[in-house]
Amino acid sequence: MNYLKSGIWISVLLMSVVLLSGCLNRETPAEKMYTVLENVVEAEKEFEEQQTPLVQLEKQEQELYDQIIALSMKEFEEIQSLSDEALSSAAQREEHMEAEKQSIDASKEEFQKIPEIIDEIEEEELKSEAQQLYDTMMERYDLHDTLYAQYSEALNNDKKLYELFKTEDLTLDQLEEQITMINESYEQVLQTNEDFNEKTANYNDIKLSFYQAAGLEVDTGEDDQE
Repeated sequence: MNYLKSGIWISVLLMSVVLLSGCLNRETPAEKMYTVLENVVEAEKEFEEQQTPLVQLEKQEQELYDQIIALSMKEFEEIQSLSDEALSSAAQREEHMEAEKQSIDASKEEFQKIPEIIDEIEEEELKSEAQQLYDTMMERYDLHDTLYAQYSEALNNDKKLYELFKTEDLTLDQLEEQITMINESYEQVLQTNEDFNEKTANYNDIKLSFYQAAGLEVDTGEDDQE
């Protein structure tokens, strides 16, 4: 076997941009928004915690894959053993992805409190910025839904590949077809992940601008970095 899976599915989620957090306690409409937005940050802590183990598992599977394709069919038992390890790793990735999805869902549930607060804002300019903040975040949630679906499909394709490796009469055509499918899946994942990161960065910028426009003093942790 000498078909190499291209290194597409490496570190795709480690690079996910996280939400900007600040520090404050008050109760005008803008300050109510602040409370909700910081609760959203807290809800996504679990999301952040999934990134490193996901990348580690991806790298582990790549190493197992490299070991498998270096073997001949005379070493079929070892191929089966390594394939089982890869399947176990893929199952762990699935668990981390589910934990990530639950974190984002909790974030979205908290964020849904924002529209009723926007209605309380009297200053039209500030209301408009708050609406832009809301729309941007909802687009971000939609992108994560897409990312989750695409990553889940790619992960299932990986598992199918590991099962194929355990088939003694596996043909090169079958192997090449599955690897092509995997690479195409992860190309989609990478593109959506890039869009998700960009949307998160946009949200953070609008959020900080909203805080400033509302006269809210927040500590972003980015002072004295210029």
